[in-house]
Amino acid sequence: MTLTRRTVAGALAGSLLGTLAAGPARAGRTVKLSYQRSSTLLTILKARGTLEERLGAQGFGVSWHLFTKVIEPMNTGAVDLHADVADAVPIFTQSAGAPLTFYAMEAASPRAEAIIVPEESSIRTIADLKGCRVGVSKGSGCHFILAGALQRAGLPFSEIRPAYLEAADGLAAFERGDIEAWSIWDPFLAIVQAKRPVRVLADATGLSSYNRYYTVNTAFAAEHPGIVATVFSALVEAGLWVKGNPKEAVALLAPIWGDLPPEVVATVNARRSYAVRPVDRAALSEQQAIADTFFEAGLIPRRLDATDVPLWQPPAGRG
Repeated sequence: MTLTRRTVAGALAGSLLGTLAAGPARAGRTVKLSYQRSSTLLTILKARGTLEERLGAQGFGVSWHLFTKVIEPMNTGAVDLHADVADAVPIFTQSAGAPLTFYAMEAASPRAEAIIVPEESSIRTIADLKGCRVGVSKGSGCHFILAGALQRAGLPFSEIRPAYLEAADGLAAFERGDIEAWSIWDPFLAIVQAKRPVRVLADATGLSSYNRYYTVNTAFAAEHPGIVATVFSALVEAGLWVKGNPKEAVALLAPIWGDLPPEVVATVNARRSYAVRPVDRAALSEQQAIADTFFEAGLIPRRLDATDVPLWQPPAGRG
Protein backbone atom coordinates (compact mmCIF):
# COMPACT_ATOMS: atom_id res chain seq x y z
CA MET A 1 0.00 0.00 0.00
CA THR A 2 1.20 3.52 -0.82
CA LEU A 3 1.59 5.70 2.25
CA THR A 4 -0.10 9.04 1.54
CA ARG A 5 -0.79 12.13 3.62
CA ARG A 6 -4.48 11.23 3.49
CA THR A 7 -3.85 7.71 4.73
CA VAL A 8 -1.67 8.78 7.63
CA ALA A 9 -3.74 11.80 8.65
CA GLY A 10 -6.96 9.83 8.55
CA ALA A 11 -5.56 7.16 10.80
CA LEU A 12 -3.25 9.10 13.06
CA ALA A 13 -4.58 12.66 13.38
CA GLY A 14 -7.28 14.29 15.50
CA SER A 15 -7.12 15.75 18.97
CA LEU A 16 -10.00 13.71 20.33
CA LEU A 17 -11.74 11.12 18.20
CA GLY A 18 -14.42 10.55 20.73
CA THR A 19 -15.64 8.20 23.39
CA LEU A 20 -16.15 4.61 22.34
CA ALA A 21 -18.32 3.02 24.98
CA ALA A 22 -17.85 -0.71 25.22
CA GLY A 23 -20.76 -2.02 27.18
CA PRO A 24 -22.84 -0.62 30.04
CA ALA A 25 -21.51 -0.47 33.58
CA ARG A 26 -23.24 -3.11 35.63
CA ALA A 27 -22.99 -1.09 38.82
CA GLY A 28 -23.46 2.31 37.24
CA ARG A 29 -19.71 2.97 37.00
CA THR A 30 -17.62 3.21 33.87
CA VAL A 31 -13.83 3.15 33.91
CA LYS A 32 -12.53 5.74 31.47
CA LEU A 33 -9.25 4.96 29.71
CA SER A 34 -7.35 7.11 27.24
CA TYR A 35 -4.88 5.96 24.62
CA GLN A 36 -2.95 7.39 21.69
CA ARG A 37 -1.73 5.83 18.46
CA SER A 38 1.59 4.93 20.07
CA SER A 39 -0.26 3.11 22.88
CA THR A 40 0.29 -0.30 21.34
CA LEU A 41 -0.61 -2.42 24.36
CA LEU A 42 -3.74 -0.46 25.23
CA THR A 43 -4.77 -0.64 21.57
CA ILE A 44 -4.42 -4.42 21.69
CA LEU A 45 -6.45 -4.67 24.91
CA LYS A 46 -9.17 -2.52 23.34
CA ALA A 47 -9.23 -4.51 20.09
CA ARG A 48 -9.49 -7.83 21.93
CA GLY A 49 -12.05 -6.66 24.49
CA THR A 50 -9.85 -7.86 27.33
CA LEU A 51 -10.72 -5.14 29.83
CA GLU A 52 -14.40 -5.20 28.96
CA GLU A 53 -14.42 -8.85 29.96
CA ARG A 54 -12.28 -8.60 33.08
CA LEU A 55 -13.65 -5.34 34.46
CA GLY A 56 -17.17 -6.33 33.51
CA ALA A 57 -16.78 -9.33 35.81
CA GLN A 58 -16.03 -6.83 38.59
CA GLY A 59 -19.14 -4.77 37.85
CA PHE A 60 -17.55 -2.02 35.75
CA GLY A 61 -18.05 -0.84 32.21
CA VAL A 62 -15.27 0.55 30.04
CA SER A 63 -15.03 3.58 27.77
CA TRP A 64 -12.08 4.41 25.52
CA HIS A 65 -10.89 7.91 24.58
CA LEU A 66 -8.38 8.50 21.78
CA PHE A 67 -6.12 11.56 22.12
CA THR A 68 -3.14 12.94 20.27
CA LYS A 69 -2.62 15.77 22.77
CA VAL A 70 -2.31 13.89 26.05
CA ILE A 71 -1.02 16.50 28.50
CA GLU A 72 -4.32 18.38 28.86
CA PRO A 73 -6.44 15.32 29.78
CA MET A 74 -3.70 14.17 32.14
CA ASN A 75 -3.64 17.57 33.84
CA THR A 76 -7.43 17.84 34.11
CA GLY A 77 -8.19 14.24 35.10
CA ALA A 78 -10.56 13.85 32.13
CA VAL A 79 -10.20 10.05 32.28
CA ASP A 80 -9.34 7.59 35.05
CA LEU A 81 -6.37 5.73 33.56
CA HIS A 82 -4.26 7.63 31.08
CA ALA A 83 -2.50 6.78 27.86
CA ASP A 84 1.03 5.54 28.24
CA VAL A 85 3.43 8.38 27.57
CA ALA A 86 7.10 8.88 26.84
CA ASP A 87 9.34 9.73 29.75
CA ALA A 88 9.32 13.50 29.16
CA VAL A 89 5.54 13.95 29.32
CA PRO A 90 5.16 13.39 33.10
CA ILE A 91 7.67 16.17 33.69
CA PHE A 92 5.16 18.64 32.25
CA THR A 93 2.20 17.15 34.13
CA GLN A 94 4.21 17.14 37.36
CA SER A 95 5.16 20.76 36.74
CA ALA A 96 1.46 21.55 36.39
CA GLY A 97 0.66 19.80 39.68
CA ALA A 98 -1.49 17.08 38.12
CA PRO A 99 -2.58 14.50 40.74
CA LEU A 100 -1.26 11.42 38.96
CA THR A 101 0.05 8.11 40.27
CA PHE A 102 2.52 6.04 38.24
CA TYR A 103 1.35 2.42 38.10
CA ALA A 104 3.44 0.80 35.35
CA MET A 105 6.28 1.41 32.94
CA GLU A 106 7.62 -0.13 29.75
CA ALA A 107 11.32 -0.88 29.75
CA ALA A 108 13.81 0.94 27.55
CA SER A 109 13.25 1.40 23.79
CA PRO A 110 15.76 4.10 22.82
CA ARG A 111 15.67 3.37 19.07
CA ALA A 112 11.95 4.15 18.89
CA GLU A 113 12.51 7.91 18.64
CA ALA A 114 15.03 9.92 16.66
CA ILE A 115 16.04 13.24 15.13
CA ILE A 116 16.04 12.89 11.35
CA VAL A 117 16.76 14.87 8.21
CA PRO A 118 16.24 13.98 4.54
CA GLU A 119 19.07 11.84 3.19
CA GLU A 120 19.98 14.56 0.70
CA SER A 121 20.26 17.24 3.40
CA SER A 122 23.58 18.96 4.03
CA ILE A 123 22.88 18.66 7.77
CA ARG A 124 25.06 15.86 9.10
CA THR A 125 25.42 16.52 12.83
CA ILE A 126 23.32 17.94 15.64
CA ALA A 127 25.60 21.00 15.67
CA ASP A 128 24.56 21.65 12.07
CA LEU A 129 21.01 22.38 13.30
CA LYS A 130 22.03 25.90 14.32
CA GLY A 131 19.51 28.30 12.81
CA CYS A 132 17.42 25.45 11.38
CA ARG A 133 13.68 24.94 11.63
CA VAL A 134 13.18 21.71 13.57
CA GLY A 135 9.80 20.05 13.98
CA VAL A 136 8.87 18.57 17.36
CA SER A 137 5.75 17.92 19.41
CA LYS A 138 5.82 20.17 22.46
CA GLY A 139 6.08 18.26 25.73
CA SER A 140 6.81 14.93 24.08
CA GLY A 141 9.67 12.55 24.72
CA CYS A 142 11.16 13.77 21.45
CA HIS A 143 11.12 17.31 22.85
CA PHE A 144 13.60 16.07 25.44
CA ILE A 145 15.65 14.14 22.90
CA LEU A 146 16.00 17.33 20.89
CA ALA A 147 16.89 19.44 23.94
CA GLY A 148 19.29 16.80 25.26
CA ALA A 149 21.03 16.27 21.91
CA LEU A 150 21.49 20.02 21.49
CA GLN A 151 22.89 20.31 25.00
CA ARG A 152 25.30 17.42 24.36
CA ALA A 153 26.46 19.13 21.16
CA GLY A 154 27.00 22.43 22.98
CA LEU A 155 24.26 24.19 21.03
CA PRO A 156 21.71 26.19 23.08
CA PHE A 157 18.07 25.41 22.38
CA SER A 158 17.58 29.09 21.59
CA GLU A 159 19.84 28.74 18.55
CA ILE A 160 17.40 26.54 16.63
CA ARG A 161 13.96 27.49 15.36
CA PRO A 162 11.55 24.95 16.91
CA ALA A 163 8.34 24.29 15.01
CA TYR A 164 5.86 22.88 17.50
CA LEU A 165 3.78 20.44 15.47
CA GLU A 166 1.68 17.43 16.36
CA ALA A 167 3.02 14.26 14.80
CA ALA A 168 0.74 14.01 11.74
CA ASP A 169 1.32 17.70 10.95
CA GLY A 170 5.04 17.20 11.42
CA LEU A 171 4.99 14.36 8.90
CA ALA A 172 3.34 16.60 6.31
CA ALA A 173 5.75 19.46 7.03
CA PHE A 174 8.76 17.15 6.73
CA GLU A 175 7.53 15.83 3.39
CA ARG A 176 6.93 19.35 2.04
CA GLY A 177 10.32 20.58 3.19
CA ASP A 178 8.77 23.12 5.56
CA ILE A 179 11.06 21.88 8.33
CA GLU A 180 14.70 20.98 7.93
CA ALA A 181 14.78 18.33 10.65
CA TRP A 182 12.24 16.42 12.70
CA SER A 183 12.40 14.90 16.19
CA ILE A 184 9.80 12.12 16.15
CA TRP A 185 8.78 8.75 17.58
CA ASP A 186 7.29 5.51 16.27
CA PRO A 187 5.08 4.74 14.46
CA PHE A 188 5.67 8.05 12.64
CA LEU A 189 9.42 7.43 12.54
CA ALA A 190 8.92 4.06 10.88
CA ILE A 191 6.35 5.55 8.49
CA VAL A 192 8.66 8.24 7.17
CA GLN A 193 11.61 5.82 6.95
CA ALA A 194 9.45 3.57 4.76
CA LYS A 195 8.46 6.46 2.50
CA ARG A 196 11.83 8.06 1.74
CA PRO A 197 15.53 7.82 2.61
CA VAL A 198 16.37 9.73 5.77
CA ARG A 199 19.47 10.28 7.88
CA VAL A 200 19.28 9.71 11.64
CA LEU A 201 21.27 12.42 13.41
CA ALA A 202 20.62 10.88 16.81
CA ASP A 203 18.21 8.51 18.47
CA ALA A 204 17.61 8.36 22.22
CA THR A 205 20.66 6.18 22.89
CA GLY A 206 22.83 7.85 25.49
CA LEU A 207 20.18 10.50 26.15
CA SER A 208 17.14 8.60 27.34
CA SER A 209 16.04 5.02 27.78
CA TYR A 210 12.68 6.05 26.31
CA ASN A 211 10.75 4.38 29.07
CA ARG A 212 7.00 4.76 28.71
CA TYR A 213 4.93 5.42 31.83
CA TYR A 214 1.35 4.54 32.64
CA THR A 215 -0.48 6.83 35.06
CA VAL A 216 -3.80 6.84 36.88
CA ASN A 217 -5.62 9.59 38.70
CA THR A 218 -4.41 9.37 42.30
CA ALA A 219 -7.91 9.47 43.78
CA PHE A 220 -9.05 6.67 41.47
CA ALA A 221 -6.05 4.50 42.39
CA ALA A 222 -6.84 4.94 46.09
CA GLU A 223 -10.52 4.11 45.60
CA HIS A 224 -10.14 1.24 43.11
CA PRO A 225 -6.77 -0.51 43.55
CA GLY A 226 -8.28 -3.74 42.22
CA ILE A 227 -9.12 -2.07 38.91
CA VAL A 228 -5.56 -0.80 38.59
CA ALA A 229 -4.25 -4.30 39.35
CA THR A 230 -6.47 -5.79 36.64
CA VAL A 231 -5.25 -3.30 34.04
CA PHE A 232 -1.64 -3.79 35.08
CA SER A 233 -1.85 -7.57 34.69
CA ALA A 234 -3.54 -7.22 31.30
CA LEU A 235 -0.77 -4.90 30.09
CA VAL A 236 1.92 -7.36 31.18
CA GLU A 237 0.18 -10.15 29.28
CA ALA A 238 -0.30 -8.00 26.17
CA GLY A 239 3.38 -7.10 26.09
CA LEU A 240 4.40 -10.75 26.30
CA TRP A 241 1.89 -11.63 23.58
CA VAL A 242 3.28 -9.06 21.10
CA LYS A 243 6.85 -10.29 21.50
CA GLY A 244 5.83 -13.94 21.48
CA ASN A 245 3.49 -13.64 18.48
CA PRO A 246 5.02 -11.02 16.17
CA LYS A 247 3.12 -11.96 13.00
CA GLU A 248 -0.22 -12.09 14.78
CA ALA A 249 0.48 -8.74 16.43
CA VAL A 250 1.26 -7.14 13.07
CA ALA A 251 -1.94 -8.58 11.58
CA LEU A 252 -3.98 -7.13 14.45
CA LEU A 253 -2.38 -3.68 14.52
CA ALA A 254 -1.87 -2.90 10.82
CA PRO A 255 -5.56 -2.25 10.00
CA ILE A 256 -6.11 -0.34 13.25
CA TRP A 257 -3.17 1.93 12.41
CA GLY A 258 -4.70 2.89 9.06
CA ASP A 259 -3.71 -0.15 7.00
CA LEU A 260 -0.02 0.52 7.41
CA PRO A 261 2.23 -1.90 5.53
CA PRO A 262 3.05 -4.91 7.71
CA GLU A 263 6.78 -4.20 7.53
CA VAL A 264 6.23 -0.75 9.10
CA VAL A 265 4.27 -2.24 11.98
CA ALA A 266 6.90 -4.96 12.40
CA THR A 267 9.61 -2.30 12.62
CA VAL A 268 7.69 -0.42 15.30
CA ASN A 269 7.16 -3.57 17.33
CA ALA A 270 10.80 -4.62 17.00
CA ARG A 271 12.04 -1.29 18.37
CA ARG A 272 9.73 -1.26 21.40
CA SER A 273 10.41 -3.49 24.40
CA TYR A 274 6.75 -3.83 25.52
CA ALA A 275 8.16 -5.16 28.80
CA VAL A 276 5.70 -3.88 31.41
CA ARG A 277 6.82 -3.74 35.02
CA PRO A 278 6.10 -1.86 38.25
CA VAL A 279 7.74 1.53 38.64
CA ASP A 280 10.81 1.50 40.85
CA ARG A 281 11.49 4.91 42.40
CA ALA A 282 15.21 4.45 41.82
CA ALA A 283 14.49 4.15 38.08
CA LEU A 284 13.09 7.68 38.10
CA SER A 285 16.61 9.11 38.32
CA GLU A 286 16.52 9.44 34.55
CA GLN A 287 13.34 11.49 34.93
CA GLN A 288 15.36 13.90 37.04
CA ALA A 289 17.86 14.38 34.23
CA ILE A 290 14.99 15.18 31.87
CA ALA A 291 13.48 17.66 34.33
CA ASP A 292 16.83 19.40 34.82
CA THR A 293 17.38 19.65 31.06
CA PHE A 294 13.91 21.11 30.52
CA PHE A 295 14.42 23.67 33.29
CA GLU A 296 17.80 24.74 31.95
CA ALA A 297 16.28 25.09 28.46
CA GLY A 298 13.47 27.24 29.88
CA LEU A 299 10.78 24.69 29.01
CA ILE A 300 9.39 24.37 32.55
CA PRO A 301 9.13 27.26 35.04
CA ARG A 302 10.78 25.69 38.10
CA ARG A 303 13.09 22.92 39.19
CA LEU A 304 11.39 19.65 40.04
CA ASP A 305 12.16 16.64 42.17
CA ALA A 306 11.08 14.21 39.45
CA THR A 307 11.27 11.25 41.84
CA ASP A 308 8.68 12.78 44.18
CA VAL A 309 5.59 11.20 42.61
CA PRO A 310 3.07 8.67 43.97
CA LEU A 311 3.74 5.07 42.95
CA TRP A 312 1.24 2.22 42.87
CA GLN A 313 2.63 -1.26 43.43
CA PRO A 314 0.91 -4.48 42.34
CA PRO A 315 -0.24 -6.97 44.96
CA ALA A 316 2.21 -9.76 45.75
CA GLY A 317 2.40 -12.20 42.90
CA ARG A 318 1.20 -9.77 40.22
CA GLY A 319 4.40 -7.80 39.60
